[in-house]
Amino acid sequence: MSLLRPLLLDVVPTIQQTAALALGRLANYNDDLAEAVVKGDILPQLVYSLAEQNRFYKKAAAFVLRAVGKHSPQLAQAIVDCGALDTLVICLEDFDPGVKEAAAWALGYIARHNAELSQAVVDAGAVPLLVLCIQEPEVALKRIAASALSDISKHSPELAQTVVDAGAIAHLAQMILNPDAKLKRQILSALSQIAKHSVDLAEMVVEAEIFPVVLTCLKDKDEYVKKNASTLIREIAKHTPELSQLIVNAGGAAAVIDCIGSCKGNIRLPGIMMLGYVAAHSENLAMAVIISKGVPQLSLCLSEEPEDHIKAAAAWALGQIGRHTPEHARAVAVTNTLPVLLSLYMSTESSEDLQVKSKKAIKSILQKCTYLPALEPFLYDAPPNILKHVVGQFSKVLPHDSKARRLFVTSGGLKKVQEIKAEPGSLLQEYINSINNCYPEEIVRYYSPGYSETLLQRVDSYQPLAN
Repeated sequence: MSLLRPLLLDVVPTIQQTAALALGRLANYNDDLAEAVVKGDILPQLVYSLAEQNRFYKKAAAFVLRAVGKHSPQLAQAIVDCGALDTLVICLEDFDPGVKEAAAWALGYIARHNAELSQAVVDAGAVPLLVLCIQEPEVALKRIAASALSDISKHSPELAQTVVDAGAIAHLAQMILNPDAKLKRQILSALSQIAKHSVDLAEMVVEAEIFPVVLTCLKDKDEYVKKNASTLIREIAKHTPELSQLIVNAGGAAAVIDCIGSCKGNIRLPGIMMLGYVAAHSENLAMAVIISKGVPQLSLCLSEEPEDHIKAAAAWALGQIGRHTPEHARAVAVTNTLPVLLSLYMSTESSEDLQVKSKKAIKSILQKCTYLPALEPFLYDAPPNILKHVVGQFSKVLPHDSKARRLFVTSGGLKKVQEIKAEPGSLLQEYINSINNCYPEEIVRYYSPGYSETLLQRVDSYQPLAN
């Protein structure tokens, strides 16, 4: 480092540039070396030359600033402290697209750490110039500028609002169908980071007429375009039933379900969550997810995804769909999802989050489920805290359904209920009593444990009448 520093002031321009590039590569490598660049007092020199030198040197100097700033908020702050932001912003107006790109890249890397650094980038006047950069013809420059706008918007509604006020949404939305996949990723990411903060911001994104065009991105060959498109739709859907309805009307639920079916792993996650958010808003929206065949797809994610956090998201989404009415609960129950949720809840290998979400989903589906064939296996397998909900559902359905009452006897359900040990006076005991009240007393006695013993005792003590 100490050898490179004097070379930054060499009389030969190519030596200056090469020295700057070498410093950038060192700083890029790890945070210790980046720290050394800061401690070696090299930054003020770079900032000074950024303003003075030719375009090759400017690119190299901006590269060093980006390489230092990317590692941590502290290192990024060191760049802000030496006055680099104003000079970088001036570089955004350079005639050379490569210089603009290098400057936008450095600004984005500084802004991505936290709201304070992001605010410093905004205060330096970067946003309107970044919005101009996304309108330039060079695709590489568009990508980096969109990425920087995304990094600025993500921290707070106020920062996102400054990006919106600079007119970014309309320009971003026009590029959703650009053929360049890496650009599409950044465009979709920037729109997501704006839409996520509030209803107003989400509505502004929607008003740029991104539906239905954004749905074509769910079929893109690039996995990250799919993921970012799903994320954008999720960030809009989560806010209000009206926004969710608008997405469903545009064919968004069906398109997301197809997308989940066409990919694996983390790429699926935002789509799974989006279906949960839509279903959570109202029973009609949950029914829209059911009609679009969302339940079998989520059920598949639950059983085939190896990662717990994806299983947990699927469990949560299924719970949001099934919790509204008996019809909703039945739609989930018929896909054989409940036993899978139960085994995930019971498994010691499941993460705590997965156990909690599985348990919540089971409870919210069970409390609405009147489809008895799906409930019956739970009489045998469920732990006590879930068993009471299962018995509770039987106690609600059996009094009003004679066919079900008969089936409950022949399938062994009634016998099983007699074997359950409940605390006297508990809710579970009340449920058992109301099930037993649906049957003649001798039937209940017949299926109670120990009944055959009692009968045998009667045989022993029975004296036949002598002829």
